Amino acid sequence: MKYDVDTAPYPDQKPGTSGLRKRVIVFQQNHYLENYIQSIFDVADAFSGQSLVIGGDGRFFNRRAIQTAIRMAAANGFGKVIVGQNGFLSTPAAAHLIQLRGAFGGLIFSASHNRGGAKGDFGVKFNIAGGGPAPEAFTDAVYARTGEIEKFKIVETAAPDLSQIGVSNLEGMEIEVVDPVADYAALMQKLFDFEAIKKMFAGGFSMCFDAMHAITGPYAQQIFEGMLGAPAGSVVNFVPKEDFGGGHPDPNLVHAKELYELMMGAKAPDFGAASDGDGDRNLIIGRHQYVAPSDSLAILAANAHLTPGMAKGVIGIARSMPTSAAADRVADDLGVKLFETPTGWKFFASLLDGGKISICGEESAGTGSDHVREKDGLWAVLLWLNILAVRKQSVAEIVRAHWKKYGRNYYTRHDYEEVDSKLAHQLVDALKARLHQLPGQVIDGHEISFADDFSYVDPIDGSTSSGQGVRVGFTNGSRIVVRLSGTGTVGATIRLYLEHYEEKNGDLDQDTQEVLAPLIAIGAKLIDICGATGRSGPTVIS
Repeated sequence: MKYDVDTAPYPDQKPGTSGLRKRVIVFQQNHYLENYIQSIFDVADAFSGQSLVIGGDGRFFNRRAIQTAIRMAAANGFGKVIVGQNGFLSTPAAAHLIQLRGAFGGLIFSASHNRGGAKGDFGVKFNIAGGGPAPEAFTDAVYARTGEIEKFKIVETAAPDLSQIGVSNLEGMEIEVVDPVADYAALMQKLFDFEAIKKMFAGGFSMCFDAMHAITGPYAQQIFEGMLGAPAGSVVNFVPKEDFGGGHPDPNLVHAKELYELMMGAKAPDFGAASDGDGDRNLIIGRHQYVAPSDSLAILAANAHLTPGMAKGVIGIARSMPTSAAADRVADDLGVKLFETPTGWKFFASLLDGGKISICGEESAGTGSDHVREKDGLWAVLLWLNILAVRKQSVAEIVRAHWKKYGRNYYTRHDYEEVDSKLAHQLVDALKARLHQLPGQVIDGHEISFADDFSYVDPIDGSTSSGQGVRVGFTNGSRIVVRLSGTGTVGATIRLYLEHYEEKNGDLDQDTQEVLAPLIAIGAKLIDICGATGRSGPTVIS
């Protein structure tokens, strides 16, 4: 039986590419989740009888949210729901499933790299046909709809058990529960030389993959240990938990500290990696060699032709504006175009759909290609493994050879998390108001060559995205970027990105923070976050 439930509109923040993220307790409010899902369905429209993919990263509240979404999909007229067993689907696997099955779109329940548990975060986003994130026009319309909605539709009958693979029916809508790993693993087999990687493991190659008690655990166990022959125990923290085992599923040097210490220690395996809550980010560390995400993108782009999936080479490269310019030098060397986009995977998806690029990435540890319209953590790890198997060199040797050829972009990001939102905007707005005064100024011996608030025109649809972050460039090629992040659920995060390029014949083995110390000091003069907030330094340095 289908029925309408009266509800009241609720004002909320605008969802972005990452969808709506809030504390779990917010989503637990009466009809809060239902209001948002119904608003998505109201805006989407024209899906009667079509398929919808549903899945999530297994965090707290996932099971209830997925059961609710299935019942609402049935009431709204979808013909079929495809859902991962136990509700599990990594974000890249969901994107692939949408594309593979020709689905109308998909609901992905995750707050990505944010904390889980009853006191943690939850999120929901809608991916469109083709698997990519919904465009800004769609999310803006959803936001507007949440302020006027009066009813939501839901069936009274409970959704079926999702623990068993198979097909069932709910009020005339078919529900297919699928193995969350199988289709994704099959795609990876087409893209990479599994036999070469298997031979490498058989020869004694060792790795440690930290799944951080998140969604990639089952994927990593089946692919790395089951299909590629990595020794048992190569995948750790592989059981997905609602609170991620009490940890923070963000693969950076703070929250993956144990992996970093292992890889820097005397008993380090050959290769270390990690992924985040929903499986779309990655961390790469070789024995005694951390690989910064910006460098990883550049190295992967330079070596992508060594894999079956990109044997013909890359047709173009894209990076987000705050990401270092290391990939720019690779693009120039390969004779392909480099696209600098705002932060947000939707901008990459547009370029991928338009046939402009075949590999892309962000400094926040997201890397991807034209195989799906989302960043993909395990794909990046497999690409590294394939390159290692072909080149028969260590991670450290590959990184240093890359620097020797292209030079090194010393790069770091300083995050100031949970800053009072009003204060954060005031600080950034004050800096924006002074941008026109900065070119020509010399600060601590560094002359500013340009300063702007980054704006982007999409080469595919012609849309313009303004106010995407402050860029301050110096005559010596160094750069400082300041922007506010929208991935948190409390306050605002101010991010400072600092970059200095060292020529290939320069000193390429210096300490990153020491090299960037002058820029860090200049950044403090441009925007005095510590003085305004009373803090002694950033929350996270990566």
